Amino acid sequence: MLSRLGALLQEAVGAREPSIDLLQAFVEHWKGITHYYIESTDENTPAKKTDIPWRLKQMLDILVYEERQQAAVGEAGPCLEYLLQHKILETLCTLGKAEYPPGMRQQVFQFFSKVLAQVQHPLLHYLSVHRPVQKLLRLGGTVPGSLTEKEEVQFTTVLCSKIQQDPELLAYILEGKKTIGRKKAPRDSTALPRDTAGHRDKDHSHSSAPSRGTQRDGELSGAQASNSHLPAETEEPDCGTGESNLITSLLGLCKSKKSRVVLKAQENLLLLVSVASQAAATYLVQSSPCCPVIAEHLCQLYQSLPAFLDPADIAALEGISWRLPSAPSDEGSFPGKEALAAFLGWFDYCDHLITEAHAVVADALAKAVAEKLFVESLQPQLLHVSEQSILTSTALLTAMLRQLRSPALLREAVAFLLGTDPQPEGPEDNPRALCAHLIRHCDHLSDEISIATLRLFEELLQKPHEWILHSLILRHLEGRLYVARGSPEPENYEDTLDLEEDPYFTDGFLGPGLQPSAKPRPAPAPNADGKTAVTEIVNSFLCLVPEEAKTSAFLEETGYDTYVHDAYGLFQECSSRVASWCWPLGPTPLDPHEPELPFFEGHFLRVLFDRMSRILDQPYSLNLQVTSVLSRLALFPHPHIHEYLLDPYVSLAPGCRSLFSVLVRVIGDLMQRIQRVPQFPGKLLLVRKQLMGQVPGEQLDHQTLLQGVVVLEEFCKELAAIAFVKFPPRGPHLNLSPPPEGQV
Repeated sequence: MLSRLGALLQEAVGAREPSIDLLQAFVEHWKGITHYYIESTDENTPAKKTDIPWRLKQMLDILVYEERQQAAVGEAGPCLEYLLQHKILETLCTLGKAEYPPGMRQQVFQFFSKVLAQVQHPLLHYLSVHRPVQKLLRLGGTVPGSLTEKEEVQFTTVLCSKIQQDPELLAYILEGKKTIGRKKAPRDSTALPRDTAGHRDKDHSHSSAPSRGTQRDGELSGAQASNSHLPAETEEPDCGTGESNLITSLLGLCKSKKSRVVLKAQENLLLLVSVASQAAATYLVQSSPCCPVIAEHLCQLYQSLPAFLDPADIAALEGISWRLPSAPSDEGSFPGKEALAAFLGWFDYCDHLITEAHAVVADALAKAVAEKLFVESLQPQLLHVSEQSILTSTALLTAMLRQLRSPALLREAVAFLLGTDPQPEGPEDNPRALCAHLIRHCDHLSDEISIATLRLFEELLQKPHEWILHSLILRHLEGRLYVARGSPEPENYEDTLDLEEDPYFTDGFLGPGLQPSAKPRPAPAPNADGKTAVTEIVNSFLCLVPEEAKTSAFLEETGYDTYVHDAYGLFQECSSRVASWCWPLGPTPLDPHEPELPFFEGHFLRVLFDRMSRILDQPYSLNLQVTSVLSRLALFPHPHIHEYLLDPYVSLAPGCRSLFSVLVRVIGDLMQRIQRVPQFPGKLLLVRKQLMGQVPGEQLDHQTLLQGVVVLEEFCKELAAIAFVKFPPRGPHLNLSPPPEGQV
């Protein structure tokens, strides 16, 4: 059976006068909808069981068909004129708010979405369109779990798509201000929102409107409205919630319990912030709550986290993505896992937003996140006297850094953590900046806090931002004040470091047990390919631990070769990351006539060296983290870092220490303490097997010392491997051949 619309369309095509019959059909369907409210007395019948959905679909089909038949592109046909001039969308919005009959709001959302998507004529500039659109937005996204979430997210999808196509629409759609205390505008008001000057009021630009008698044919009179179920049209306040518009609607949908709704709302918000127009992006930042509400939601999720979370649990939850959030499961579950996954997922989403957004929006959103989350929420916890607060906040910050990818947010995070002061620190400086507190936490009384903070710095060192290395290390090494003046510049490592003349060994600290092989020998003149020099450097580290303190030779897969292959990959990755930083190819030349100035390695290296000097007395896990940070630093291809951390033959200025000199002092201490441990070689091998899981663990005397020796041996092999793959140390633009298959 053909519908009435089909018959009308066929008749219209045959008569070649589609406008008359189409308009008549359109008005009749609208009259059918309004008459329902006049005549119906059943308030419980759902909207989908009435003829309202069918009539709305016929009206939509007529609008689409009429537009396809229009000869003049961009000209509104009579049916569209009727829709606009009779403010049909305004009336539908009011019906949707009343939710009568039940489910009417769902029908209204669907009709708005389909009209805006399928009618090609630009509609959103019309006051009689964008005003009901704003009102409809205020009906959605406010109550998570509402029955219209699916329709709401489809509606916002259409709006965001339209804004992407025409960024000027942003101002029209976002003008959803609250109207408390504002007088109701006259029904025939033609005022456009602010910032839309230059656009004519299209509601009064039509020349082919039907007669007034026809226009009012389908409308309810005041008397009819008062006797019907049709609610009166009023300017409703926003219930004190402030602005309510597309941004807040999308954010409300992002809080839905339905993952598909959340994902679609997030994609829509992403579409909105990536708008191409500079003017639209500026408007989004300055005249909308976009950035504050996104950052505020992130802070709310942070505040909902438990007061204490195990750093191991936080680290185990890495890899959270906003597109594929981690669903809580019984396996590996812990208290607060769901809240933690929600927080890290939204942080990842914010990071992605900033990456994809227009530069104006990206900068503003990054600053909002830094101010609201980093400064206002996170910093008080990092500076708290409670060890529990420090531990949890440090581990959370590490997890956030691990996920962080956007340059703008990374810039804000680095400024937050390290400050912006370019001047080198002095040994007596005691700044109150956050960075100074974090560095002190690396040497905290609580080993857990020290480990967590060292992990934070290790994660920071892997981020592609030049200021990190400059602030922590390079600004203190710039003048090479650690090199002794007055002696000629070493060439190809021919100058050697005489350990007996090192300031740390003037008291005979080496002890009688130090074997001659532990002392680096003068490096012979290198061959043309430089292999002799690198061999001497590598052997200086490999021979640093005396034979009686080595155990790796008794076990498989613990040789130096493994470290070479690992170091090669890590160094290639590091060199690629810093290639654009324009580091020098060689060390800064020294003027032997310049007076020697006091050298300070900086608070960060001082803490690392102090920790390294206590490697024989610290827990195994802490030693692993200290050596991990130092090896990460040694990988950087800056000539000053290479010289200071990996050159055993550098001539140190009086009172200075380098990584190699710290290690030599540790070896001297070790040789004295070996004499006091009975059956030292056997116990050391047993401890190594325990650490490798080859034998059951049991508590031994001198357990900490023995574990420290194992870490020391492995660390020296790791430094030797790094020195090998970095040779020659000529800056970040190295051309490396594949790693060798054997030892040097």
